[in-house]
Amino acid sequence: MQRIKGIPFSETKAFSKIFLDYITQQDSLKEFYQYSPTIESFGEILKKKQFSDAQRNNLQIALKEQYKNLKISEKTQKNIELLQDAKTFTVATAHQPLIFFGELYFVYKILTTIKLANSLKEKFPEYNFVPVYWMGSEDHDFAEISHFRLFGKKYQWETTQKGAVGRMNLQGIESLLQELPEKIELFETAYTKNISLAKATQWAVNELFGDKGIVVIDGDDTTLKKNLIPILQNELRTQKSGQIVQEVSGKLENLGYKAQVNPRNINLFYLDEDLRERIEFVDGKYHVVNTDLYFSEHDILQIAEETPEMFSPNAVLRPVYQELSIPNLGYVGGPGEIAYWLQLKNVFKYFETQGADNLQYPILFSRTFALMVQGNQQQKIEKLGLTIEDLFLDEISLKKYFVEKNSTNDFHLNQEMEEFKEVFKKIQQKAQQIDKSLEGAIAAEEQKTLKSLDNLEKRLQKAEERNQETQVTQVLGIKEKLFPNGALQERTDNFLNFYLNDSQWLDNVYHLINPWDFNFQVIGLF
Repeated sequence: MQRIKGIPFSETKAFSKIFLDYITQQDSLKEFYQYSPTIESFGEILKKKQFSDAQRNNLQIALKEQYKNLKISEKTQKNIELLQDAKTFTVATAHQPLIFFGELYFVYKILTTIKLANSLKEKFPEYNFVPVYWMGSEDHDFAEISHFRLFGKKYQWETTQKGAVGRMNLQGIESLLQELPEKIELFETAYTKNISLAKATQWAVNELFGDKGIVVIDGDDTTLKKNLIPILQNELRTQKSGQIVQEVSGKLENLGYKAQVNPRNINLFYLDEDLRERIEFVDGKYHVVNTDLYFSEHDILQIAEETPEMFSPNAVLRPVYQELSIPNLGYVGGPGEIAYWLQLKNVFKYFETQGADNLQYPILFSRTFALMVQGNQQQKIEKLGLTIEDLFLDEISLKKYFVEKNSTNDFHLNQEMEEFKEVFKKIQQKAQQIDKSLEGAIAAEEQKTLKSLDNLEKRLQKAEERNQETQVTQVLGIKEKLFPNGALQERTDNFLNFYLNDSQWLDNVYHLINPWDFNFQVIGLF
């Protein structure tokens, strides 16, 4: 029977200081967010969160259009209907649409969001909580979404299309389907029955998670963009958000943190077919980078008023757009996302003062992080006398640790080095009495000797590694399986590595994870 155990994030050595300090609620970060990720905070925000009937109606119109050709589960249908109710709120995660769902963490984000919504319903039964996947289909980072890794092999989607990835047609993906070791009906249908990557991803997420009530919302939506008109016009006129983020970034950097997102003067893209390019203000005109498009202030503000769907927010303004569109309480994200959200609280404050309807900064909530350890792997780890925690060491440190732990020979030369230091100390004392000008030469000889001893120690270690070569190879083999190319499994491997062998895998992970357990989770046969 699979079980789950937590390892403190700090012990994995895989996470940034800003993420670790946020998770442990260090005082140094408290000015950068509004609510801590606790059940009590959800109680507080529930009392304050406002979302008007007009906003709910707008959301219903958008969802009706987005789901019109999709067969959806009874639970998702109910959740969509509940969003009309003033006592219904959302918890959301967001990501670009990825081919075959990309890496494992995409699935973990959605599962965490669903589990969080259900746990909030248990705590606050008088309210309803809908899990939302906000699909960032306007993003244009094709390099991030165009590949996945299955059973150790990388599969790459090749296309010459440009612009928003969600709008891309699916030509070329059929060749990937043919390359796969077996037919995967879920994605065969998704990619042959839908016209775009966004629609295919919506279909596949609905198919896989619909029974748990997930609602997929595509941000590339004409109706939802109407919420953004005042923000668009303000950003184009004042270029204020970038200044605010720069100030916050400076504060974070002074505290020893690294800023995650670098803002632009105008944090918007111009969006059209096969085009998503930055807007810059140059010589009194608004220029769409890498094009011949130039607009006066009057013209670009009019475009924003009449066709807001022609604009796409970047990482600075996308969260504002998202929070204007849904009655959201909490955002579920990974380390990088939480880091850049911590730069945005004052952006939210600014647009609130500018009259943005019911805009509120949400609770930032960590997604589940997990390592899947299969039975045979666990047996090998135990047989080699290692723990799961040991495998989080980098390859060099792990090899050294294992060899030292299992060596019957002492190949360290620490004692010998101390003895040589004592010898050179006595030589220096003699030099002081005879000729002080020799002190530098003696010190140089000491350094040469100690360096030689250090090299000899490394050679002795290598010799001991050769003595344990079979076991070391096994250790490094397990390390590579669980941490491909030295990276976390969840940021490298695709969920199909497990789902194809166990159709219940998603349900098992869902039941095992606890969204309130802020540790790195290891799932195996403990």
